[in-house]
Amino acid sequence: MYRKVDKYLQQWKDSPYRKPLIMQGARQVGKTYSILRFGREHYENVAYFNFETTPQLTRTFAESIDPSYLIPILSRLAGQTIVKGKTLLVLDEIQLCERALTSLKYFCESAPLYHIIAAGSLLGVAVSREHYSFPVGKVDLHTLHPMDMEEFLLACGEEELVARIKLCFSNDTPMPTALHEAALAHYRAYLVVGGMPDCVKQYLETRDFTLLRHTQKTILSSYLNDMSKYNAPKEIAKTRLVYDNITVQLSKKNTRFQYKMIKTGARAAEFENAIEWLVLSGLVSRTYRVDSPKKPLENYRDIDSFKTFVSDVGLLCAKKDILAADILLLSPELDNFKGGLVENYVCAQLTANGYATYYWTSERGAEVDFVVQREGKIIPIEVKSADNNKAKSLSVFMATYQPDYALKLSTRNYGYEDRKKSVPLYATFCI
Repeated sequence: MYRKVDKYLQQWKDSPYRKPLIMQGARQVGKTYSILRFGREHYENVAYFNFETTPQLTRTFAESIDPSYLIPILSRLAGQTIVKGKTLLVLDEIQLCERALTSLKYFCESAPLYHIIAAGSLLGVAVSREHYSFPVGKVDLHTLHPMDMEEFLLACGEEELVARIKLCFSNDTPMPTALHEAALAHYRAYLVVGGMPDCVKQYLETRDFTLLRHTQKTILSSYLNDMSKYNAPKEIAKTRLVYDNITVQLSKKNTRFQYKMIKTGARAAEFENAIEWLVLSGLVSRTYRVDSPKKPLENYRDIDSFKTFVSDVGLLCAKKDILAADILLLSPELDNFKGGLVENYVCAQLTANGYATYYWTSERGAEVDFVVQREGKIIPIEVKSADNNKAKSLSVFMATYQPDYALKLSTRNYGYEDRKKSVPLYATFCI
């Protein structure tokens, strides 16, 4: 399956300023698969090492982290010579060996011609900061997210549909009705399947939603295990409680995160570390409210007001035990949940495109779901789960701040009127 990270990896390989690369991201997003496929297609050979399945590797790095010592040893362990520029050296699950992380600094300084990619989950929480400092400035960093809607469509063999979606987005011209309906059907399927590569592959091969749900539940179980394995003992229960509660809060009309909904009398001081753990692990993203939509947006964020979204919309449905048929057939029983579900979908698509997401509220209660900085401009984004043309809050924002244009995401076809660009939800990846 095509992943957009392939383009980034090619640029990394060809760059004269290349440094050892750390590919980070939540578990099961496809880091190892993408790296190994790229290595096999663009290098003469790949030397792959996994610190989880081969724990004795840790002893090798404990002995020395000098590249001149490591390369001959790793070559012997791999059963092949590691050659500068011709071999891709892959260090997987690197969060389990802090000395290996430290070694990347020395590869950058004294052995820059070796091509090295390290992959790790939970790098933000698994490494002991008391005994270790990150090799800042000595590595390239890239975060891999679940497959976005475009990658999902391409996996479904819809190259022509993707091209038409992009063209209509650029020109603000409506999609032909048949193609619009076909794209909406894929969008609803994506809400169920999500972007975890194993789930996408299973869906394409079987179309069995029961089997798919089992796979999603397995991934969720691995996340819960990580919360116990890589967390302070006193924070484990809090982290699990917060993660469970996020999906509950997305079912509310006001999706702003509220500590009081975790338990009676809950306060920020009690649960802020748990939220931070989930954000650093890549399982959750956080969208702050901005007091004033001005550049840079980060300077105007309210750190006490934010929304939280899970990393993958398919896992969200699995966690809530939402039946696939209810989403595919637009069951009215899900009306209270659809708003949060679609906001989560949009946030994940924007995050995959590299946006830092914010939202805005007025003193009188108007709220714009997302505010981003796009092509140097502050752009408000209104999200509707259905074919809804009403956007009073968006009109308030535009009258107050006069942005160049606004984006309205819904199931409506493309259009442009009064500086408001209508975009179908399936085309969010175009933003």
